[in-house]
Amino acid sequence: MSAKVVLPVTMKGKTVLVAGGAGFVPSHLVELYLELGARVIAVDNFITGSPANIEHLKSHDHFKFIEANIYEVDLEKPLSSIDGKIDYIFSMASPASPIDFSKIPLEIMRVNSEGTLKMLELAHKHGARFLEASTSEVYGDPEVHPQEESYVGHVNPIGPRSCYDESKRFAEALTMSYHRKYGVDTRIVRIFNTYGPRMRPDDGRVIPNFINQALKGEDLTVYGDGSQTRSFCFVTDLVNAIHNVMFSNDTTPFNIGNPDEYSIRACAEEIIKVLGSRSKIIENPLPKDDPKRRRPNIGKLQAISNYRPVVTFEDGIKRTAEFFRKKSCH
Repeated sequence: MSAKVVLPVTMKGKTVLVAGGAGFVPSHLVELYLELGARVIAVDNFITGSPANIEHLKSHDHFKFIEANIYEVDLEKPLSSIDGKIDYIFSMASPASPIDFSKIPLEIMRVNSEGTLKMLELAHKHGARFLEASTSEVYGDPEVHPQEESYVGHVNPIGPRSCYDESKRFAEALTMSYHRKYGVDTRIVRIFNTYGPRMRPDDGRVIPNFINQALKGEDLTVYGDGSQTRSFCFVTDLVNAIHNVMFSNDTTPFNIGNPDEYSIRACAEEIIKVLGSRSKIIENPLPKDDPKRRRPNIGKLQAISNYRPVVTFEDGIKRTAEFFRKKSCH
């Protein structure tokens, strides 16, 4: 059993690098570490991240932004102005939305292979602790439910989702190889479905799809009969989980997310109810390799930390919808 997580009261004097820092989840992570007093460097090429996600941080004394593609640019030059070493690296630069899998599959594969390699090399050089943001997609269409970290997955290596699924599996293998061969202090999180402010409206994932359809009074599009299930975690809860894993003493993967499980149809019905929409639900054909059930077993993290998701689905939907409303007004 790993030792209990001891979270830092302050990060003053520490330097944190967040690859993909202008993205949905990473931008919230950047905020957390600035609030804790760290100096934070965000790197992003805006392929899916947004300048708007970090605009409010630009004037922060401890924030530095580097616009770069992590697998193409040598970061040593832009980082040369940084005094001292980098203490923590979060590898979170990969696009993660289903709409990206067909549009930029090679970019996804390169950032999760070459990009992860560059971040690991940087961690090795600086003696930094490294966290790889993996995904529940490494389990594929799981034959074990709920999914535990010991489950090795059921992934189609040539399917339409494989550019993401398999490159994340490779990123995990690369991370563990650097840990074993070079002693790099590594962590791995497997992120389950996440939602909240700063998601792209055209993200392609179920929550933004349903919310934006409901706000416009359009029919909510359910794929298949809607009986497939997902577990949805609000972004602030997820960032709290990532923070706990980074300060754990366990180098093996952790599932992170919210174990509450909803059918897609129930999710659509709840969003219509919460937003007071008159939308109806329609069915479309189910995409290939779409997982039938997805729910994390988070017992491993809970055994060593005080982590508990605290944002209810109803509250999370209201807060996410408010973000999309404001975004549509600009």
